Amino acid sequence: MVLEQVAFDIETTGFAAVDEVTVIGFSLPMGVQVFLQTDGRSAETVTDAVEAAMPADTLVNVSSHTSEQGLLAGVSGFVEERLSDADVLLVAYNGERWNGGFDVPFLRTRYAQLDVAWPFVDVPYADVMPLVTDRFNTTVDGDERGDLAAAYEVLCDGSYSDLDPFAESQEAVSAFRDGRFDALVLHNVADVLRTRALGRVAERYCSKSEFRVKSLTPTRSI
Repeated sequence: MVLEQVAFDIETTGFAAVDEVTVIGFSLPMGVQVFLQTDGRSAETVTDAVEAAMPADTLVNVSSHTSEQGLLAGVSGFVEERLSDADVLLVAYNGERWNGGFDVPFLRTRYAQLDVAWPFVDVPYADVMPLVTDRFNTTVDGDERGDLAAAYEVLCDGSYSDLDPFAESQEAVSAFRDGRFDALVLHNVADVLRTRALGRVAERYCSKSEFRVKSLTPTRSI
């Protein structure tokens, strides 16, 4: 059975344990589901601005929340309704690897600190980054380009890069601080779609066994 890949990516206010999740996006068959937290600020124009920037064949649904806790709870409900018990494989780029990763450890910390139920129960997960860096040649002009944006440019058609308003991912921090939510969401959507594209390339050219599928379900007490 071939599992449908659902790519996801997060944006945050920084890298420390006290920093917050600002955006989480998931790829779906028809587009991207995005969860945005605004820290109590208005996001009325975000959906229209994002829709105007997207290709006609890609839909984006933005669910806005006034707090990080509301965002995390919204994601938990979405995963339970749309992903749990479905034939899907959750994928990320440097989300969680055997020796590191960012998205999943960051989410675990924030879910634990805010005492929100962990969403990824019975959803299999695999990281795309090791597949790309270990099984493809991403060297250009003598430099190995293993980060998401660069690997996407090497292995895919590059069309989703035009969606990204940021030259560097670090701009997501200042965009949230300044209330530029439409740019923040578009950056997240671009990264989600780039991750999905790389996952599909890996699916075409790598064996199933090389997708190091793992469970994100917490260990239950006996």
